[in-house]
Amino acid sequence: MTELLYYLDLFGVVVFALSGALMAGRYKLDPFGVVVLASVTAVGGGTIRDVILGAYPVFWVANPVYLWLILITAILTILIVRRPKRIPKRFLLIADAFGLALFAVLGTAKALSLSAPMPVAIVMGTLTGVAGGMIRDVLCNVIPMILRQEIYATAAMLGSCLYVALDYFAFGQNTSLILAISGALTLRLAAIYWQVSLPAFHISEKEADKEEKENN
Repeated sequence: MTELLYYLDLFGVVVFALSGALMAGRYKLDPFGVVVLASVTAVGGGTIRDVILGAYPVFWVANPVYLWLILITAILTILIVRRPKRIPKRFLLIADAFGLALFAVLGTAKALSLSAPMPVAIVMGTLTGVAGGMIRDVLCNVIPMILRQEIYATAAMLGSCLYVALDYFAFGQNTSLILAISGALTLRLAAIYWQVSLPAFHISEKEADKEEKENN
């Protein structure tokens, strides 16, 4: 792992841990709950990725620095953010957007470094970006953002595809990382700012009942 890749990975863990800790604050969890939510958000996606790819030991087992960063982030969030109700929802979304973009691209880079085929690397990158947030939302009894109308997984997939394309055309790794992360982050932040969403799949109950009657 290059130096830039490593430090971006650490930064991504901090950002996602912050996202999880802030979510815990909004739902008034105790300090243990804050640490748990910060942890699953920060390492959930990467853990699933490493297990699927057979990358043993899992990254945070091989390097406990990740766990210390999560713990420190959770504690600082508890100490500094004293009024959870005043945490703007948009701030949570922005913190999550940074983590999503970073982890999607870094997950793709790691999959490629383990000789995964390009389609698999894209799936692994997208999974790395979205899985931690999914676990966080499920634990808080919230519909995960990936299942809503919001452009979420699409942004992660864009970052993964950009990195794979740039790597294929032999751009430098640092350039590929920065451009791919910027692309995913720009799309996600634009979706948040302008409230852009994908069209929802919706079946009207009246139309469904009418069609059922006609079939009978």
